[in-house]
Amino acid sequence: MSNASSLVAEAVWKAIESTRSVTDDQLSVLHFLFGKNWERATRIVDQSGIKRVLGEPSGRSIFQVVGESRRKEEYFCFAEQYCACYSFFYDTINKGEQLCCKHQLAARLAASLGACIEVKVSDEQLALLLSKP
Repeated sequence: MSNASSLVAEAVWKAIESTRSVTDDQLSVLHFLFGKNWERATRIVDQSGIKRVLGEPSGRSIFQVVGESRRKEEYFCFAEQYCACYSFFYDTINKGEQLCCKHQLAARLAASLGACIEVKVSDEQLALLLSKP
């Protein structure tokens, strides 16, 4: 995805975050930029499939996003930098065809709308979650 596309996406995200709502025009722009991953991400958000695991007292957090397969795997991700899913490594890192995966998009959308399930844990518990293979 080009730098211009990234800038457009970021502007749309900021607008959504400021109002905690999304317009039809914003949905259209994000769909144009992210395609099938956007459609899949909105389904995950609609199904309340995003938890924000918040470590205390540090305030560090990570998203835990439910996948769409029958197994309902859960993937840890940082909305703007990383996801533990196969698609992130294959389509985003290896092939460079996508800016991010559907789990990252779902996490960003849910966070922007205030639609995450908040789960508070100790910093030690958060570290243990992140250290599991």
